[in-house]
Amino acid sequence: MSDPQQSAQNSQMLQGEPSPEELEAAQAANEAEALATAQGELAALQARNAELSDQYLRAQADVQNARRRADDEITKARKFAVEAFAESLLPVTDSLEAGLAIKDATPEQIREGAEATLRQLKSALERNKVIEVAPAPGARFDPHQHQAISVVPAPEQEPNTVVSVLQKGYTINDRVLRPALVTVSAPK
Repeated sequence: MSDPQQSAQNSQMLQGEPSPEELEAAQAANEAEALATAQGELAALQARNAELSDQYLRAQADVQNARRRADDEITKARKFAVEAFAESLLPVTDSLEAGLAIKDATPEQIREGAEATLRQLKSALERNKVIEVAPAPGARFDPHQHQAISVVPAPEQEPNTVVSVLQKGYTINDRVLRPALVTVSAPK
């Protein structure tokens, strides 16, 4: 090589421009570093994925356990829902049996016993939210709580009012268990 070319190459090296071998080595080093970084990120993501999978499986198990417990509680609630109601009726049964055990009771005693037993029964029903529906004559007919059996002329009453109650109705927790059977005044 001539001196001017060599001095040009020397000046390039002195100015810091890399040779092709240096460029190739730097590129290989960058690729190795990028690969190591990517492998580190991949390992971190795989660990996070495993952690999240474990959390998901635990959450699924918790949900299934909660659902099973809720189903068990619902089954028990249905099975024993009438337990308190039945328990409140036992004194009524005892009173009826005690009254029937008296062989030579007078009609007055039988009536008194029946009235006392009826009071016990009504009290047991009320404690269990079973409320009597017996509209007074002249009360407005309510199709949600009453069932009209017949319409009768009643000139002394407003139209569509209760004339008489043929059978009392009952509600349980504000829901109609049985509507009251009533006669209703005819429209004018």
